[in-house]
Amino acid sequence: MRAKLASVKESAIERELRVRVEALGGVCEKVRVIGRRGFFDRLVVLPGGQVIFVELKRPKRGRLSRHQIWYAERFSTLGVAIAVVRNSADIDALLKKKWAGAVSTPHGPI
Repeated sequence: MRAKLASVKESAIERELRVRVEALGGVCEKVRVIGRRGFFDRLVVLPGGQVIFVELKRPKRGRLSRHQIWYAERFSTLGVAIAVVRNSADIDALLKKKWAGAVSTPHGPI
């Protein structure tokens, strides 16, 4: 199991997130902000109007950069839902959580 987790790539987690969000009727858009480092990887919009900025990381040794931490803290103070997704369990938590007014990741604040 240990070698399996280490070999999982961020792109595989991203693909799983997109497929699962779309299966629920949601939208999972890739986000790029020109000239800005560390912005979130995906914008997820779930049925019912739930909007979540998602940062994807590989399961092992996937760390947030200082730019990513800055964005997460800045957007959280504005009341925006933020999630860090490292694995399938994080995707499960993201899809089950009621995000209206939430300001945390599936595992608590950043």
